[in-house]
Amino acid sequence: MDKAIRRRNKANIFREMWKHKWLMGMMLVGLVYYAIFDYGPMYGAQIAFREFMIKRGIWGSEWVGLANFRYVFSMPDFYKIIRNTLSISIFKIIGGIAVPVTFSLLLNEIRSAKFKRITQTMVYLPNFISWVILASVFKDMLSPSEGIINYVIKSLGGKPIMFLGDLQWFPITMIVTDIWKGFGYGTVIYLAALTSIDPTLYESAVIDGASRWKQTLHITLPGMAPIITLLSVLSLGNVLNAGFDQIFNLYSPAVYETGDILDTFVYRLGIVNTEFSPAASVGFFRSVISFLLISISWVLADKLANYRIF
Repeated sequence: MDKAIRRRNKANIFREMWKHKWLMGMMLVGLVYYAIFDYGPMYGAQIAFREFMIKRGIWGSEWVGLANFRYVFSMPDFYKIIRNTLSISIFKIIGGIAVPVTFSLLLNEIRSAKFKRITQTMVYLPNFISWVILASVFKDMLSPSEGIINYVIKSLGGKPIMFLGDLQWFPITMIVTDIWKGFGYGTVIYLAALTSIDPTLYESAVIDGASRWKQTLHITLPGMAPIITLLSVLSLGNVLNAGFDQIFNLYSPAVYETGDILDTFVYRLGIVNTEFSPAASVGFFRSVISFLLISISWVLADKLANYRIF
């Protein structure tokens, strides 16, 4: 029965596409763009299996099979980098869901529509600021000698902290600053989910004598559960993406032990050390794992949140 329904849905999709064929034709420019700049470069993925030399080109370079992968996997720091990537990205994902959900619940309790709109705009703005700019701001704010954060810590009797130079504090700083930058975007999504909850449920709860906490626990959170589940599952594909832009602009050799991730490792290996083939093998490895995780996330999204592409 389900298969018949899915076949019927697919037929309806193709029928609608033909109905709007001229509008679909306008997508041709975008499709050509992605074909050239996203799928075209996949031709170079074979560098991971060759001893690539620029003067010989891709086809002229010797095919070495899995030798580059064995070389990379034998590096003493490789598994430490995997650990750093997983720990930073997982905590970013958890915080990137928990903080927006909590903030949207608090914002939803505010009665002043004007104050709510202003607050929502303010927390949403950092999402549009590049990490190149934010890195300079955070370097000044977190400076152990002149930064405002350490000024407050010292005024309270504490010792200054090297947030960007200490092995323990650096990953924490990356997680907190990333959540701060992006939680406004998540708040917009969860506030939109709140508007889909039937207001009569709250009216019935008030008649039954439910407090605001009980209403949140038994109406609001269950109403938000589908979108929370969906975004949590879809974020699974970003487990190996710990944020190159952020960490590249904020880290230093002093914190490589706990702050170096796969993306920054590939940059140093390929661009700085000109070891193109080993760098390509790391990128290929990361892409394969990410593809598998994304595939799993789509299956889980279908099973847990009834969300599917077709």
